[in-house]
Amino acid sequence: MRTRLAIKIHAVLEKFFPERRVFLRSDTDTRFIRLRSETQLIAFTGSALLVGWTIIATAILLMDSIGAGNFREQAKREQMTYMSRLNALSLERDSRAADAVAAQQRFNSALERISVMQSELLNSEVRRRELETGIEVIQTTLRDTMTKKKGIEAEYAELQTAVEAGGALPGQSDMADGDTVDLLATALERTAQERDKVVADAQDALVAADNMAAELRQMEEKNDAIFRQLEEAMTISVSPLDKMFKAAGMNPDTILDKVRAGYSGQGGPLMPLSFSTKGEQPAAETLRANRILNQMDRLNLYRIAASKAPFASPLKDAYRFTSGFGYRWGRLHAGADFAGSHGTPIYATADGIVVHSDWQSGYGKLVKIQHEFGIETRYAHMSKIRVKKGQRVSRGDRIGDMGNTGRSTGTHLHYEVRVGGKAVNPMIYLKAAKDVF
Repeated sequence: MRTRLAIKIHAVLEKFFPERRVFLRSDTDTRFIRLRSETQLIAFTGSALLVGWTIIATAILLMDSIGAGNFREQAKREQMTYMSRLNALSLERDSRAADAVAAQQRFNSALERISVMQSELLNSEVRRRELETGIEVIQTTLRDTMTKKKGIEAEYAELQTAVEAGGALPGQSDMADGDTVDLLATALERTAQERDKVVADAQDALVAADNMAAELRQMEEKNDAIFRQLEEAMTISVSPLDKMFKAAGMNPDTILDKVRAGYSGQGGPLMPLSFSTKGEQPAAETLRANRILNQMDRLNLYRIAASKAPFASPLKDAYRFTSGFGYRWGRLHAGADFAGSHGTPIYATADGIVVHSDWQSGYGKLVKIQHEFGIETRYAHMSKIRVKKGQRVSRGDRIGDMGNTGRSTGTHLHYEVRVGGKAVNPMIYLKAAKDVF
């Protein structure tokens, strides 16, 4: 059976690949090589496979080349879009920074105005009390004068009765009638002068009281306008800070309590106003001023707290956001990556103390900064470190340069934020502060 099948297959192959002989002739001899049908089939199949593979490989290369060209064009378009977006964000950041500077200037102006307002209110209160005291003194003097006047008038009536009766004046039995009349005239004239003086003083006091009342009304209107402006400024300034801390997962009241407990600024927190020393209820203006002072104290504490938490960006120059916080290939990427040019300046994102400034496996050249509220920031893969361990830094201080040290595939900054030793997404803080700083 096998022989017959082989004969049939050979016969079929003979039709397409007849047996051939290749003669090789030399000067002294002639030889030949017999090419059987099976050998020709194998050679043909191999040649066909080689040609087919060549065609397919060429097609793949052409398709890759065309696709790569499209990808390059798409990448260029995306890069242009990204750069335009980056420029827009840069302009927006500059605008936010200008707004922050303007807000700080408004805050300083508000402090100056509230100080002036407080002085004016104190002066007004002192002048009002002086006026009340003066009016009381004038009224007392007027009552005494009127009492004396009545006494003199009674004495005058007694003297006049005695004169008409032709008798001697009381206590002046030896005094002549002319002397009595002169004494009476002098007493009456003195009484009239005192009366006129009292009336004039009373009129002057009333005019002064009216002027003071008008001045107080004008001052109250001016103070009311100042109060409204300060209240609006406090609302505009404090509300975004409340939202910023809440967006970062930080309880504003708890944070402010910690800042207040450790406050060591000159003069301490702003103190409430107090005009009364008699145990009286404070006036409405006093309560209003104290509410504004409380808001200004809260704003001041927010300013201190914001400088101690990592709300600022570690980079000020152009960069590309290349990788975010989260799991990659089953492993946690504990920070955010920002790519840029080699040597791009890196800045501290909050006030703190440098606790590490050296090489660390995987991180390369690494800087760790310990901040308030149990927060630590890390800046990895630097090409150069510009701070030392134990050094105190402020937000915005340059701490190093971007590089490619450690386990890194390109020049970039690996930025981490850790709270209580646990890594959290640093973009939470950057996004929370985008409408404030």
